[in-house]
Amino acid sequence: MNQWPDGRNGGQGYRYGSGSNSPNPDPTRVMPHTNGPGVPPQSRGQDAGWNESGYSEGQVYGGGGGGRGGGPYDDPYGKPPANWGRRIKIGLIVLIAVVLVWSVATYFWADSKLRREVDLGIVEDRPDDGKGTNYLIVGSDSREGMSEQEKKDLHTGSAEGKRTDSMMILHVGDNGNTMVSLPRDSWVERPPFTGSESGKHYESSKLTKLNATYAEDGPELLVRTVEHNTGLPIDHYAEIGFGGFAKIVDAVGGVEMDIPRDIKDEKSGADLKKGKQTLDGQQALAFVRTRYALPGSDLDRTKNQQKFLAAIANQVATPSTVLNPFTLYPTAGAGLDSLVVDKDMKLWNLGSMFFAMKGVNSGDGKSMNMPISGPAPQGSLQWDKEKSKKLMEQLKNDEKVTVSSDQ
Repeated sequence: MNQWPDGRNGGQGYRYGSGSNSPNPDPTRVMPHTNGPGVPPQSRGQDAGWNESGYSEGQVYGGGGGGRGGGPYDDPYGKPPANWGRRIKIGLIVLIAVVLVWSVATYFWADSKLRREVDLGIVEDRPDDGKGTNYLIVGSDSREGMSEQEKKDLHTGSAEGKRTDSMMILHVGDNGNTMVSLPRDSWVERPPFTGSESGKHYESSKLTKLNATYAEDGPELLVRTVEHNTGLPIDHYAEIGFGGFAKIVDAVGGVEMDIPRDIKDEKSGADLKKGKQTLDGQQALAFVRTRYALPGSDLDRTKNQQKFLAAIANQVATPSTVLNPFTLYPTAGAGLDSLVVDKDMKLWNLGSMFFAMKGVNSGDGKSMNMPISGPAPQGSLQWDKEKSKKLMEQLKNDEKVTVSSDQ
């Protein structure tokens, strides 16, 4: 800190001018460019505003802080201090812009992957609209895109065509989400319909197993049959085959399940021990296909399928998967390529479906089988008419489900 001869602080910005009674500044202080060697005495200080009496013509010294000779923290070369607040602000704006662009690009990429192949617009005699949203979720035994080695590893066999291996109605509404499994051997009425590809109209109806309607004319007839027998409008359709199912499980690094009992089934390839464990794609597919090794056969299998779908939805619909490109892209690529949906299905509809299944898994909803009254012809199962009718009415009106599938 500079001191004047009389002890006063030179850093306070004292002003000396002509006519001032203030004392002279420190005579040892040399003014730049004006008091240096070689400058005539009569010219010294003139450029800086000093007159011959030694007083300044209005200059301010000490505490200026703007240029050379200022405070001790000033840049000696006159550079302004770094504006870190502005730099952080710009950085945040750039980061937000990058995340926004990445999110939009990812959305359109994923949306383009959906196979919108099912036309619900050609389904005839549809029920009146209800409240909430109803999804028909189908697991098929399609071997499409699978190599012979994959068929062998996954114990799928090599049957031509495809059939439904599982069917569920997922109702998403304001009174909790409900997942209802429809046993594939359900004995139902196949109503009159028009062929989805041939356009030929079939007037007669017949009693048959539910999964037979899918084999007869594909997803559109299956939706027609489900709506005809339940009175519940199906808003969206989603179907995945064996190969796609296994790839999704492997893409997310396996799915943790609590197996209720030891399961060994040669037909499905299941060889699982009781207790918590992480299933890979091959084990998961075997688990959801097993029925002959279960006491309740197809009814127990549908319960396992519900548990597993809810568990995989719980794992997929998490920040660690959605926000991590190293898991998001493999998962979406594996799942969306093999997922067949209706033509009106949007990506956000699919997201809503997964989050609803996750809610069911976390207890925010209910999972059950369609109420069964007993056996029916051809080894099929008969729905409990009274209970099933009440259940479908509650779903259609988006009421709290009070019906139980217990026999």
